[in-house]
Amino acid sequence: MELDAQLVEQCLRGESQAWEELVRRHTRRVFNLSYRFTSNRQEAEDLSQDVFMRVYRTLGSYRATSGQFTTWLTSVTRNLLIDHYRRTRKDRLTSSLDDENTNMQVEQKESNARRPDDLALASELSSQVQGALQKLSPELREAVILRDLQGLDYAEIQQVLSVPEGTVKSRINRGRIELARLLEQIGVRPE
Repeated sequence: MELDAQLVEQCLRGESQAWEELVRRHTRRVFNLSYRFTSNRQEAEDLSQDVFMRVYRTLGSYRATSGQFTTWLTSVTRNLLIDHYRRTRKDRLTSSLDDENTNMQVEQKESNARRPDDLALASELSSQVQGALQKLSPELREAVILRDLQGLDYAEIQQVLSVPEGTVKSRINRGRIELARLLEQIGVRPE
């Protein structure tokens, strides 16, 4: 039995250390998925908390025999992100593109081994990719994020999105093509 499934069983028995370990093991995944979908650090943090609250309330519905915990967790996260998207859609439609770009925050990563100019270039590239991701339709964006940024395989994405594998592959392909087109428009070229 996988470690996550064991931790879930321990959580259901009321062992608080098991819950803390589950959260510790998956916080980064949930935050990254939320951030990639929203482009806003504070929103991603709030959504991550909401995800774990929902997971805690619905933990009894997880079945190890139906798949890995990470796949189930990604489905819960995706569903919450879709709900959030639908709730905030009207706000986004009334906001100007300039307002959205000025409010966008980029996740900062520091490394002693990298020079400041390299960090600036990497930050700029990350910002450009994040901006281009936001211009994709939600269906294409989530497929690209799940595959290329979260590293899920096709079967896991199929399970998360509840669509046939052919649709998964099609969305990923169309999303990558559209993302490349958007990046090329702003002058970002693959190396």
